[in-house]
Amino acid sequence: MQTLEPSTETDIDSAADKGPLVSESVEQESPVALAPAPLANTRPASQRGAVGRLADQTPDAMTLHTREAWQVFSGRRGDAAGQVAAIPGGRRFAAVLRSIWALSARDNPYADWILIRVTQRLGEIRAQMARAIETREAELERLRARGLTLSVLASSRPVTVELGFRSPYGYATAEAIVEFDYHVRLVQTLMLKDRLTDEEGREAIREIGRGLRALFLEPIRWERALMREEMLPLSRADFLPGAYEAARLRVQAAVRLFGEVPRAVFTGEEAPRHTQRRVTPTAAELRLLREASLSPAVELSPPARGQLL
Repeated sequence: MQTLEPSTETDIDSAADKGPLVSESVEQESPVALAPAPLANTRPASQRGAVGRLADQTPDAMTLHTREAWQVFSGRRGDAAGQVAAIPGGRRFAAVLRSIWALSARDNPYADWILIRVTQRLGEIRAQMARAIETREAELERLRARGLTLSVLASSRPVTVELGFRSPYGYATAEAIVEFDYHVRLVQTLMLKDRLTDEEGREAIREIGRGLRALFLEPIRWERALMREEMLPLSRADFLPGAYEAARLRVQAAVRLFGEVPRAVFTGEEAPRHTQRRVTPTAAELRLLREASLSPAVELSPPARGQLL
């Protein structure tokens, strides 16, 4: 898979500067051959169920044509002196969501809540892009009906990124960035071919780009707090009557940092699109979840610097 150096104004920054990017690697097992099933299972129990887990047969890949989409995906590193602020991109966003997705396996209601929030916001941005793309494509179709056929700009040397995300949220991020890439191509096409002014086109690109960058920032604060050693055990059980003092302190810290988790999320009635929570509460347990207080019983004084609990 090649990553070629672009040369035109609408191409992506030189791959020689950026280098090929692999966002995450997928752990794969050796393939296991499947023989026809015997009429009766005569194999020893130790040999049963030896089928390997599913894995990609070929690498997943994402191809980008525009500098704007590449920058949204890769972000920007800050300098050591603090003169240049870091800007998280889609690659960092996907890694953060993978960590939070894994945290949902601990029955952490705040992990579920932030996954729901970012999924909803990402869906809103993608819907906004879909409407804009539909409008631009309709403009091209109207021109085609009148006899003027315009092609959509594409990079002479697009960058292809091999993907290996280990959570569904990584792929949702990649799909949004590919859609943004196409949106930019359409807008730049209409600018070049006198269907949009320069200012109209730049603003249309900036508007979507700002929304994506703001979204990429949101879960970073949540991950930093929830992944701290003293917060890792946080679970729905911490909210129930009779919880230990350490559990109550975790709840107080979470509420202070993020606010009160919505009741529907806490009970599991509203769940993330993808979660690793594997808890099916009984009727009695569900009643406890519905009755549990979601706010700290005692207000804590602000923590000392560098201290969460």
